[in-house]
Amino acid sequence: MSHFEGDLRPADGARFAIIASRWNPRITDTLVAGARKAFADNGVGDDAVDVIRVPGAWEIPVVAARLASQGGHAALVALGCVIRGDTRHYEHVADNCAEALMQVQLEFGLSVVNGVLAVDDVEDAERRAGGSHGNKGEECALVAIEMTDLVEKLA
Repeated sequence: MSHFEGDLRPADGARFAIIASRWNPRITDTLVAGARKAFADNGVGDDAVDVIRVPGAWEIPVVAARLASQGGHAALVALGCVIRGDTRHYEHVADNCAEALMQVQLEFGLSVVNGVLAVDDVEDAERRAGGSHGNKGEECALVAIEMTDLVEKLA
C-alpha cells in the first residue's frame, strides 16, 4: 500500500497568494503577518507571495476564482474575520464564503486554504490571531506549502 503525505517544502518557483479582508483589520492584519512569516520561515521569498486585500470576506471568493483561473499560483490562502452579530448576516457571509472557496478549489484543482475566521466575538478572534490558539494565518500558510508538495507528488 502506498502512502502519500506533503512536506513543508515549497516547490522551486512556486508562487502563493494571500487574499485578505480589510474588515476587522486588527485581526486580519495579524493573520496576514502570521502567514507572511510562515512563508518566509519555510523558504518562500517575499517576492513569491502576492497579498491582495479586499473589502470583506464576501469578496474573497471572486478574487480567488480570478487568480485560480490565471494559473499563476501554487496555492491560495484566504484570510478574514466574520464576527457573529445580532442578525443572520454572519451565517450568510461565513457559510457562503466557505462554500465558494471550496467551489473554487474543486473547479480549478488548486488548493485554496480557508483561514476566514467565523467567531462569536472579538476575544475569540484574538485567540486565533496570535493569541492562545495560535495564528490561523500562519497555520494556513503551512497548509498551503504542504498541499502544494502533496499535489505535486500525486501528479
